Formats: sequence, structure tokens, C-alpha cells
Amino acid sequence: MPDNPQSIAAPYFALPDHRVLTLIGRDAIAFAQAQFMNDVGTLTPGYWQWNGWLTPKGRLIALFALVIRDAETVYLLLPDADPAMLAMQLQRFVFRSKVVISPSTQLSVSGSFNQSPDASGNRVSTLGDNMFELDVGGEMGFRTLRIGDSPAHFTRAEAERWRATDFAYGLPRLAESQSGQWTPQQLSLERLHAYSVKKGCYPGQEIVARTHFLGQAKRGLALFEAAINVAEGAEIHGDAQQALGTVVGVAQHGGDCLALAVLPLSRDPGPLRAGDVALTQRAMVDGLAR
Repeated sequence: MPDNPQSIAAPYFALPDHRVLTLIGRDAIAFAQAQFMNDVGTLTPGYWQWNGWLTPKGRLIALFALVIRDAETVYLLLPDADPAMLAMQLQRFVFRSKVVISPSTQLSVSGSFNQSPDASGNRVSTLGDNMFELDVGGEMGFRTLRIGDSPAHFTRAEAERWRATDFAYGLPRLAESQSGQWTPQQLSLERLHAYSVKKGCYPGQEIVARTHFLGQAKRGLALFEAAINVAEGAEIHGDAQQALGTVVGVAQHGGDCLALAVLPLSRDPGPLRAGDVALTQRAMVDGLAR
């Protein structure tokens, strides 16, 4: 499992797998509200939320932190998705909206296992025109994401620790092969308050709302630890040899391998494995909901 986040760490370290996509223009907020799965209308400038974009069949394409900078500027902080590809996909739905969607080449993303002076919960700390911070800490201690124009030094050990901590909180980190495969409920994104079933229409909304109101969610996210690495996309089996679920993401830190998997919410107790690798289930911690 990840080390205690309160231990000594470099102040800020680069997170190169985190990138920024900007939506700028008079209709930026309205466009985000129409396309994304959470209720952007609940935010005011200087605040953020977990959000995502779905296929029409309600499968998650990308999960991100959505930040309202001002009345005409929305930032999407993407933990894994390619901002250029996402911009191209979103551009097809702009039509006559006054919004420019573009990957940011100026803003880099870094992390710290220390507390931000002003960021708290979903309130953004603004450090200048081109730098701000988000509080992504919880029960495991302080964590800060910094978005700005001053790149930090890359430290592999700290970047791996960051990813493993995401997993411990139940934050899915989806490789390209897992994009478009899972509903928000299958990824247990209610833990993050990352989607809405009450706002107006958005792509995939009908599937998400129907699953919620009819109580049809049969699978959810589970966290496992393994002695050796397992593969993303690997099937999970029990004693009966029948495939029960799928590994959707893997994180390594120190000598541990953590895996997030989608599995039936109701299943027989017993040992599980991914291929030939034995899995030990761990409880996810809380505190990352925004």
C-alpha cells in the first residue's frame, strides 16, 4: 500500500501523465454543462469538481477535474486521457457554440504530499494568472495538485506513489484500452460525486439515470493488492474458474502492486486471482469526493 502521505516528500514533483485541456469562450460553461456528466451549474468561478465525458451508451471516455476559472474559462485536468484526442472528439459537438477547445501547451501539472495554503475541498487556490492549486487530499493526508507554467522535476518514486494513492481512494486511472468500456456506476464514481442523475440531458444520461433509479447497478469497483504485477485488462477468476471481473488499472509503488477491478457487487467469498497472480482485497479509503 502507499506510504504514509505525511512522510517527508519533495515539495512538488512533475506528473507528466496529467495534462490540461481548456474551453474558452462565451459558451464554455454552457458547453461543458451540455456535454459532461456532472452538474457544472453548481460551480462558481474558483471551484472545481470531478466530472467526465460519456459515450451515448453511458460508458466513460475520460474522467477529469473540471475547474471554473472565470465566466468564460473552463479547465479540464486530465489524469490520463490525451488532451489533443479529446479536443478533436469534443470539437464535433461545438456547432455554433462560442467556445474554443484546445490542449494547453503552457500549463504543466505537478503534485505534492503537502497542504496547499488556500485550496480546501473543491475551492481552488489561485497563485497567479498562470498558476493554481487543487486540494486532492483525504483520509490518507494532504495532497495538492498544482497547475501552472513552472514545470517541476520528475521523480518516478513520487509519481508512482501518487498513482497508488489515487487507487487507494478509488480514483480510476484508465488506460486507452479501458476508455469507453465502463459506466460511472461500474467504476463506483458516486464515491467521488463525479456524476449527476438530476441535471438535464448529456450524452449517456439516460443510461446513467435508468441504472440509478431502477437500482440496476450490479458491478462496482474493488481494490486489490498483489505480490507481483498484474496486467490491465486481465480477467479475474475465483475457484470456479469462471471470469468474474476485469482489472481496469494497475499501480506500482515500492514492492506492492495495486489493482482496481470491476466485479459483481454480490459474489461468493473466496480467493481471487488475475491469471496466476493471487489477489488480496483491500478497503478503499474515503475523502476524495468533491
